Amino acid sequence: MNLIITQIKFLLFNRTFMWLLLIVNIVGTAYGYYWYKWQLEITDPIFLIFVPDSPTASLFFSIALLGWLLGKHFKLIEALALITLVKYGLWAVVMNIWTQFEAGPIGFVGWMLVVSHFAMAVQAVLYMSKYKFTWIHILIASIWTIHNDVIDYVFGQMPIYRSLSEHTQAIGYFTFWLSIASIALAIYVANSSPVKKT
Repeated sequence: MNLIITQIKFLLFNRTFMWLLLIVNIVGTAYGYYWYKWQLEITDPIFLIFVPDSPTASLFFSIALLGWLLGKHFKLIEALALITLVKYGLWAVVMNIWTQFEAGPIGFVGWMLVVSHFAMAVQAVLYMSKYKFTWIHILIASIWTIHNDVIDYVFGQMPIYRSLSEHTQAIGYFTFWLSIASIALAIYVANSSPVKKT
């Protein structure tokens, strides 16, 4: 088991692998923004930044990953990456599986979204040892995350799943607690990491 863990860590922190992962995340981020294109076209400009949740989360991780490759730590971005990747990665998995039960088969694209978004959450967790954010970064990232929930479920800017539209209140409640769980994970990471000043 220890050998397997060592090999996984070697792969994760191999620079070639990290560059490939960065490319995958950049491509996924671009595709994510394209996916939201039709919703962005009908969104009031003041809310535009809050609509494409998943691609923005993967953008945060891409910037954090680039920083690691360049020997830098963008601590606020790292906090945002962990919290939002876990939150929106798991959120999309649940929404797509829920759609499967509510409206019938989601097809190849739907299952592709399930797998890719689950991978988003997993990669955020696998790189936990790289994060160097502190409490202040968690606080700012938490404000961003909860504020995004308010924009989504008070101002009606949530990602549109028409087959689940009658469950908006339940989805909003689930999303809020998923935010809290993701923030709690970031607090755990900050508490379990040794103090790092660089």
